[in-house]
Amino acid sequence: MERSLKPGRPIGSRTFEPEAGRAFGAVIRKYRTEMGISQEELGLLAQIERSHMGKIERGQHLPNLALILRLASALKTSPGGLVDLAAAQLAD
Repeated sequence: MERSLKPGRPIGSRTFEPEAGRAFGAVIRKYRTEMGISQEELGLLAQIERSHMGKIERGQHLPNLALILRLASALKTSPGGLVDLAAAQLAD
């Protein structure tokens, strides 16, 4: 017996996790400032608009996997390392 798929999100799911966004943004800001580059420079390296970079760092946008991969490459680190540090902040 085949189940039919229902469109939309499951009940109770959210489209944005603000705590995760803030934690990930803080990690990106830390790496960027340690490298001594501006949001604009990081945006150019990661092919992301500067205004979008600001939203990511402020935790107003949680990037998808493609953006995380580009950010990690631009910051010369691993995507998993960025996510691990954000997860550690959430656990504190």
